[in-house]
Amino acid sequence: RSELAARLGDDSLTILDVRTADEYTGRRGSACDPRQGHIPGARLVEVGLMFASPGRPESPERVRELVGRPEGAEVVAYCHSGSRSALAALALRAAGYSARNYAGSWHEWSRHDELPLER
Repeated sequence: RSELAARLGDDSLTILDVRTADEYTGRRGSACDPRQGHIPGARLVEVGLMFASPGRPESPERVRELVGRPEGAEVVAYCHSGSRSALAALALRAAGYSARNYAGSWHEWSRHDELPLER
């Protein structure tokens, strides 16, 4: 969380929210999270869009089209608790991204009032 907070606005890092549109906008999130919304500047690409079928990522070209960043770009994916974003990181790596999973994800970020959010 501290690395992401320090790098908000850093154009060399893409923060990718792989939750649903309702979670992203804060309309419908998990009741266990004290705040709803998304990390500022995060792009929304629901994780299911990156997979052709369970366990089979879409083509690298399709994933790059969804993410909108060139091959090799640095991407950090997050979801609610790190599970969906772990799957997304696999599809992102298969598409040629330098991808990581923010394991704490929104569940962690939402608990820190000092961290900004958008809706």
